[in-house]
Amino acid sequence: MISIHNEPQPTDLGDVRVANRAVVLRHVRLHAPCSRADIAATTGLNKATVSSLVTELLDRRLLRETGLTGNRVGRPATMLVLDGSPYAALGLQIGADDLVVVAVDPGGNRLLTWRRAFPAPTADPADTVRALVTLARRAIGRVTGQGRTVLGLTVGVPGLVDTAGAVPLASGLGWRDVPLAADLRAALRETGFTVTVDTDANLAVLAEQRHGAYAGATDLVHVTGGVSVGAGVLAGGRLLRGGRGHAGELGHLCLDPAGPPCPCGRRGCLAASTALPAVVARLLPDATHDGPVTDYLPELDRIVASARQEEPAVLAGLAEIGRQLGHGASILANLLNPEAIVVGGHFATLAPWLLPAARAELVARTLAPQAGGCRLDASTLDSAAPALGGATAALATIEAGRLPVG
Repeated sequence: MISIHNEPQPTDLGDVRVANRAVVLRHVRLHAPCSRADIAATTGLNKATVSSLVTELLDRRLLRETGLTGNRVGRPATMLVLDGSPYAALGLQIGADDLVVVAVDPGGNRLLTWRRAFPAPTADPADTVRALVTLARRAIGRVTGQGRTVLGLTVGVPGLVDTAGAVPLASGLGWRDVPLAADLRAALRETGFTVTVDTDANLAVLAEQRHGAYAGATDLVHVTGGVSVGAGVLAGGRLLRGGRGHAGELGHLCLDPAGPPCPCGRRGCLAASTALPAVVARLLPDATHDGPVTDYLPELDRIVASARQEEPAVLAGLAEIGRQLGHGASILANLLNPEAIVVGGHFATLAPWLLPAARAELVARTLAPQAGGCRLDASTLDSAAPALGGATAALATIEAGRLPVG
């Protein structure tokens, strides 16, 4: 179950029903098509409870019946699948050179993916909020025009996010103490749905757990590649947040005190040598001759083309960046022993040249033999993974068994 916050424990009959509703929804999501009898037999809920819950979920169009199947002992059974067609959830992300919005329904079907060019690292927070709100309103208008109710909206930020949805620091954006969630709620006004903010890495790992190559994994890390470098961590199936929500700042681990300066004000951080601006500056020294880079996609395409042509300087630079990425991954492997570490963003784009050196460094620097079984792979999701995770996270209330309002 995807959860942004700790779920309340059942304390009365109402809470028990909510918890049981969540059990039914989870079972159908994982095992559809399935029957009422399948749900009762697998979950341990009695048949009368399952029947009552399924009727309620059918009425609210969170489940639908798909007909009968006779491929079983006894009478044919009516099969159930997730529906959710009257609903949508939105996720947005702030990237190095764009804003992205994704909408999904409760069945996980992607309804839209829109990108808008936007120079976030050079824009001030107020301009970014206005641009996010404009994009969100367009997406809201699209899904509500389809007759859907928006269940929630979650925005992913490449920086620290506290438990109130404020951003104490996003060095890649030049932000300090930005009350992003409050600003978004004020700008969107009375939405009728929740508006939350999280780190892009946390949201990306939720997308990986639901939609990626390691879907269902309980111990998983997603390392974001973009204007900064962050780690979203699932440990024992739960998102690792830390005491104030600041866990996962992999990019600001100091790997070399004498290394290059980092936008955070320190030297030698992992992000200072492996974040997208640092990679472009190292491999394409001419990229800033006409001013700061505001569109990174053409520069990434140039790096890929040079690597394919086996230009020695580019290959050597990518190998060194890969070694540093592997060093960072080894710290995660030693501390957390995840099943896998998946890398996204520009790390995934450049994976054919980064991962050989990164994997070798991971094995060499991890105490347990063969990195404790931890695999290091490129994400199979596209660059909208944080926005997809944001939309998935916005479904948390429904997946926790709370019925939509109205």
